[in-house]
Formats: sequence, structure tokens, C-alpha cells
Amino acid sequence: MPGTAREVLNELRWREGDHLGEATLWYRDRGAASGLRVIPGADIVDLERRYFTSRTAGRLPYYKIERIERRGTVLFERPGA
Repeated sequence: MPGTAREVLNELRWREGDHLGEATLWYRDRGAASGLRVIPGADIVDLERRYFTSRTAGRLPYYKIERIERRGTVLFERPGA
């Protein structure tokens, strides 16, 4: 798997046979009690150059993604997270 959050999401969508719906993302959100929110991959509707769009969270920058998992396997984790 590639190294950036954007690359991992693109791999899941385009090179892995569209398994993006099986992914789970944790992203930084100052409004959340824990500082993190969870987005199911099935909620992602668009992957842009600098942002991704979710049905539930709207448009978010990739740099806020802390972790990506698929079926219990960590595909991306931001260093220091």
C-alpha cells in the first residue's frame, strides 16, 4: 500500500476493485469530545486532489485523516498518532 492517506483511498477505490466502502477513517475534529470522528468509507462520495467529500462530514482535507483501516487491517496511520 502507498504512503499517504490520499494514495491509500485511491488505491482502495481504483486499484483494489472499489473496496473503499469497506474502509473506516478516523479524522481530526476539534468539535468531537475525543478530538477524532469516524467516517465509514461507504460515506465517501468524492476523492479530489486536496480534499475528500463525505455524505456525513462534508468536504475535508486529507491532512486531517489520522488512520485508515479495512477489515481490521491498518492501511494508513499518521506518524505520531
